[in-house]
Amino acid sequence: MAEKTLDGALRDSHRPEGAPRRAPRRDRGYLPYLVPGVLLFVAVIAVPLVMNVGISFTRWQGVGEPDVVGFDQYQKLFADETFWLSFRNNAALILAMAVIPTFLGLLLATALFDVVSKRNPRTTTALRAAFYLPQVLPTVVAGVVWGWILHPAFGAANALLRAVGLESWTQNWLGDEKTALLSVMAVLVWIQIGFPLVIFMAGLQRVDPQLYEAAALDGASWWQRLWAVTVPQIRPEIYVVLLTCTIASLKSFDKIFVLTRGGPGGSTLTPSYFSFQNFFEKANVGYGAAIATVLAAIIVGLSFLFLRAQNREGS
Repeated sequence: MAEKTLDGALRDSHRPEGAPRRAPRRDRGYLPYLVPGVLLFVAVIAVPLVMNVGISFTRWQGVGEPDVVGFDQYQKLFADETFWLSFRNNAALILAMAVIPTFLGLLLATALFDVVSKRNPRTTTALRAAFYLPQVLPTVVAGVVWGWILHPAFGAANALLRAVGLESWTQNWLGDEKTALLSVMAVLVWIQIGFPLVIFMAGLQRVDPQLYEAAALDGASWWQRLWAVTVPQIRPEIYVVLLTCTIASLKSFDKIFVLTRGGPGGSTLTPSYFSFQNFFEKANVGYGAAIATVLAAIIVGLSFLFLRAQNREGS
């Protein structure tokens, strides 16, 4: 403060007599740095969202003048059995992309952190990278590879079953309504499991080792230490993983597009792919916009609930 006063006095001493005094510079803070992000958000998210909501109140084929029909598209949507079928399928994808990877990722992260890393840190690094590799692979590449593996005629999965004498177990994994959704779920678990594992291993770094030592002295087993110490300590990471993976599962489009295109018979259809079909394949743009609007509202609502629950746990 004294230095600022001295600097001000020196400037005043050099100021010509009668010249106006300059106003002190004010620190603008971080606001100017938010402008690029705000402009990008408005251009990429806000404007398209508002346009999509507006289109959902019309009947439009993508060309010509849209015909305003009010809430007719939403009334049609909520009475559409295919729409509800897509959400039932998406509930299974939430299980495959959020619930199962979170549980398995927690177990694997704890095992790598407690057991492997103490004996061979390099092995831990290699295993963590191997589990995370499916997240780095382009979805198209992973989908094509799994399409080859699950091919009914020359796929590796059926070839392996035949080699071990289980030919009766061979299936048309992606072409049969009974197995298509389960096969897609298995692929999604493989793709998604690396994300929670990496997040949980990072969270375990901040857990106080004395908590584990105290629990071990009290005779707690590995499972008891996991649920009594690890889970409460990394609860923020668990919320982040569940929220991120749930949103990713609700937006699942690319994986469905590459693997099954929503078939067979709609058994793997999701709301995002159903919206795509109406937008581009059926030229029913207003109906596709209504599906996308409902899906966006559900994602926003779930995000609000997750964040509220997380804040309640933190308070």
